[in-house]
Amino acid sequence: MKIDRTIIGSLPVFERMSDADLDNFLDHASPRRVLQGETVFKQGQQAESFYLLLDGRLKVTQVTGDGQQVIVRVVHPGELFGFAIALQRTDYPGTAMAATDSVVLSWPSEIWPQFVEQNRRLAASAIQTMGRQLEEAHTRIREMSTQEVERRVAHAILRLSLLAGRKEESGIQIAFPISRQDIAEMTGTTLHTVSRILSAWETRGLVACGRQKVLVRDSCRLSRLAAGQQD
Repeated sequence: MKIDRTIIGSLPVFERMSDADLDNFLDHASPRRVLQGETVFKQGQQAESFYLLLDGRLKVTQVTGDGQQVIVRVVHPGELFGFAIALQRTDYPGTAMAATDSVVLSWPSEIWPQFVEQNRRLAASAIQTMGRQLEEAHTRIREMSTQEVERRVAHAILRLSLLAGRKEESGIQIAFPISRQDIAEMTGTTLHTVSRILSAWETRGLVACGRQKVLVRDSCRLSRLAAGQQD
């Protein structure tokens, strides 16, 4: 698979790199297509590479000590992921699976220190990514500790519509397959509870759901629910 240097150079993580540094970085890159449902890496696997998502969407999941699977992150195009070496880990803390057909670039983990030292923008991007992940984790912990399930589900869907929403005539379509089980794993609840909430919202005209599809029809009313206000 040929790497389009122009597209790569336009991404925020690389836009301040010199042409020479970018060419050197891409010389070490390996492109890969990942079909929907395939994994890029699995939790506990030796962290031999770090990655950049060029196209598609990925779900990063973790299995907890009691065997429960949770979705800890959705990876969007242009984002770095799998840089366990930056966390001083030798294994991946989660499993990255393609939510839709995707294209990733990978680099050997051993070159991470060299390129971070030579490219401050890459280091800054990694720090920003880790900061966002930490903030998201704190937000979700706070929501699960203090908020009712309906509010947590509303927050999760609003976040997805903001980061991966596609405007349509009838609302905002989340632009990758998302199941009710996925939403349950994002919000620390059960499939039954999510199904009950979404069915009630469909009746009230807030959302429209299909097979692995969610359309936000009324984001204003959904935002009020997320804030704990009566609809």
